[in-house]
Amino acid sequence: MEQIIATVSQLNGFIKKTFEANPVFSDIWIKGEISNFKKHYSGHIYLTLKDEGGVLKAVMFKSSAYSLSFTPSDGMKVIARGRVSVYEASGAYQLYISEMLPDGVGELYIAYEKLKKKLEAEGLFDEEHKKPIPKYPSSVGVVTASTGAAVRDIINVMTRRYPYAEIIVYPAQVQGAGAAESIVKGIEYFNREKICDTIIVGRGGGSIEDLWAFNEEMVAYAIYNSEIPIVSAVGHEVDFTISDFVADLRAPTPSAAAELAVPSQTELMRKIEDLEYAIKTLLVSNLKNKKLKLNSVKLISPQDIIENYFLRLDASTKEIINGMEKVISINKEKYVGILSRLDALSPLKVLKRGFSVAVDENENVIKSVAELDEKKNFVLRLFDGERNCRVINKKEIGE
Repeated sequence: MEQIIATVSQLNGFIKKTFEANPVFSDIWIKGEISNFKKHYSGHIYLTLKDEGGVLKAVMFKSSAYSLSFTPSDGMKVIARGRVSVYEASGAYQLYISEMLPDGVGELYIAYEKLKKKLEAEGLFDEEHKKPIPKYPSSVGVVTASTGAAVRDIINVMTRRYPYAEIIVYPAQVQGAGAAESIVKGIEYFNREKICDTIIVGRGGGSIEDLWAFNEEMVAYAIYNSEIPIVSAVGHEVDFTISDFVADLRAPTPSAAAELAVPSQTELMRKIEDLEYAIKTLLVSNLKNKKLKLNSVKLISPQDIIENYFLRLDASTKEIINGMEKVISINKEKYVGILSRLDALSPLKVLKRGFSVAVDENENVIKSVAELDEKKNFVLRLFDGERNCRVINKKEIGE
């Protein structure tokens, strides 16, 4: 087999592609201690991560370093997230860091991200599962510590905004061992007893460790399975927990949760006053219109109604008579024309000019002398009458 001879650049390029093609190295968390920390004037960070057994060069570009929530330094133990690749110019592989957290906090953050991805894939965060928060609750349940700023803020805000709603506090442990179980019991209590319209679940601010009970899987499922709408109010505005994503509504603070859970009586009174004014205005306008219509109507007695009907009847009768007379006149003219034409064609007109006609006893017109026998009777008709005649003799033309 022919021996392959590669250049240094080719080998480094091949190794780089091998790293980048492996999904294990494309997104990996590395725990170690920072050493050789340097921040370049460009904003990029160069460092080495080490433990008892080895070292790893790393770089964090300015775009990623900008989001750091702490200031890294030599000797600090951290957890870094990024991809492993080869810098071909030096032939050294290194970690390209995208996120970095202090050790301890970092492990919690990794667990948080893992659970978040799992629950999101199961659909616990989907908007279609979010229940609407009642606009005018008669009672609000609060699952939080019985002492502390959170419960006081919620009670103060709700009492000021909407004193008509009853506030029922379930004293829950919200920090430390057993806190998640206590929060779940509070949610289950309100769902079992059906004594409130909305539930507020939360606590005041703190570190990620302090808020961790609201990142527990059992709390997320309890919120998701609640038949009563839940408002999540954990920590400060910048804090986000798993409970915030699962809840029907997320409030940035406990005070904000109280404002979202109940309406403002001041705003309600203003709306009522506006509606009252609109109703009064509408009623006054309608009454004015009705009054104008009533004033424009003239009262008519039954006698006037009957006389109006008689007048309408006379007018209709006259209209019918006029129509009939017009039809008769037209037909009369046609009749006279026809009579004139018939009169012009009448045999009497011919007789009147000096002619006569002879008919036999059967009323047949005698057209020829040959039809007349001697001593035979016939009738001679003139224009003004007729005479009975007898044939004495006859003479044909030409004899």
